[in-house]
Amino acid sequence: MKRFYTAAGVGDGRRILLDGKAVKTPGRRDLALPTDALADAVADEWNAQGKEIDLRAMALTRLAYSALDPIAADPQALARGLAAYGESDLLCYRAERPGTLVSRQAGSWDPILAWAQQRYEIVFELASGITHMPQPPETIAQLNAAVAARDPFALAGLSPLVTISGSLLIALALAEGAISLGTAWSAATLDEQFQTENWGEDEEAAASLADRRREFDAAARFLALL
Repeated sequence: MKRFYTAAGVGDGRRILLDGKAVKTPGRRDLALPTDALADAVADEWNAQGKEIDLRAMALTRLAYSALDPIAADPQALARGLAAYGESDLLCYRAERPGTLVSRQAGSWDPILAWAQQRYEIVFELASGITHMPQPPETIAQLNAAVAARDPFALAGLSPLVTISGSLLIALALAEGAISLGTAWSAATLDEQFQTENWGEDEEAAASLADRRREFDAAARFLALL
């Protein structure tokens, strides 16, 4: 779509305005943000567009659209889907060998597990390999409650962190400031990093990983701006 406006700004109610006119979501709602920081950042995305509007380059705007349209319509549906990752969380499935990978997983993942266990007063069962290991019902119930308590904007930011990493625990730890963005990404991609170190980098896989990193970073920023 060609750029049809001169400047974006923030109006009353933190609505995004293009030349003074309110931006609408695909669902025809005003693009209104919950914090000044996020509203300013979304307006900056619109101002950064060139002659063509590229929504793919506007990650914060896309996340806001999601929060205001599909998620706001049924936030608990998304919450249940995200909480389900806790039933087979990446951090609970450990390699049996080689020893170097086993050690790296423990060093990276155990501190996040320990934080989650203390934060939510729960325990986790660990598995070797890919055989499914059921988690205690109390653990799942607590994780469900932790996700369900979040509003549509918080869920919009949390969702890519969970789906990209395959770990609800990494996403929650990052969202709550228990770990840094770099630590979260290293934990989420530990197995891929190990494979690259041992077998070399595949160009297509590297490009895919870079795309995932951009989406991961944008979601973390979205949450921080809330």
